[in-house]
Amino acid sequence: MKKALLCASAALLLSACATGPFDPQKPMVNHSYVSQNQDSRSLFIVLHYTVIDWEKSLRVLTRGGQVSSHYLVRDEPAEIYQLVDENRRSWHAGASYWSGSQNLNSSSIGIEIVNAGWTDTPAGRVYAPFPQKQIDEVIKLVRDIQKRHDVKPERIIGHADIAPGRKQDPGPAFPWKQLFDAGLIPWPDAAQVAIKKTGYESALPDVAWVQDRLGRVGFNIARSGEMDKLTKDVIGTFQMKYRPANYSGELDAETAALIDVATTPGGMLMITPPPAQPAKR
Repeated sequence: MKKALLCASAALLLSACATGPFDPQKPMVNHSYVSQNQDSRSLFIVLHYTVIDWEKSLRVLTRGGQVSSHYLVRDEPAEIYQLVDENRRSWHAGASYWSGSQNLNSSSIGIEIVNAGWTDTPAGRVYAPFPQKQIDEVIKLVRDIQKRHDVKPERIIGHADIAPGRKQDPGPAFPWKQLFDAGLIPWPDAAQVAIKKTGYESALPDVAWVQDRLGRVGFNIARSGEMDKLTKDVIGTFQMKYRPANYSGELDAETAALIDVATTPGGMLMITPPPAQPAKR
């Protein structure tokens, strides 16, 4: 009996050493059981551009302002910096909505990409390109986050998607198609788009149809039946991603076909990326 008590005392001492001194004010929590009914708090990945250079981007996102992000991807050299732990909320989304979810700061991981944004010229607005090495780093980062948090492909989105009209980033120069090619996001089937475009060249759908379908994509859009400013902003945002050559916000046959395919079962394709090859020695 004495030996058993000594062993128990030794076990308690070892436990105290492992967890720190006993504190009667702290709860004793048993971690023996884990529920299967759970998922990550990080349901979305939201991509942004900074509109300012590296030094200013870092200062704005890390000091006493009102904006932050989990990650910042530098342009030159192309490097990834973590600014906020993924378990904490960063202030990157603001007033936002996607597919029924609001205030996405609480349920998303934000990635800011150093990029000058746009310049207004006599010929129109010109968006700055993204260096390919920077995009390569963004793709690697998005893939890593997506795998760890099991983020659904349709929830990898841009700031413009969740706040159309108020925000434009990451803009029409951002190569969303490369994220599709990397197996990260879905993309409208080009063959189906071509067929449907022919039909819409003779007659475009009405505004109520457009609003309903864009709402199914995920946008926060009223079904007013009127071609109001918000509807044009949402159309332009949709075009920036899937048809960046013309993002006027005006409905045309190609845009109608893209919207149709994007909201038709089987219309959005996903690429299965090849398995990673072992590193050569």
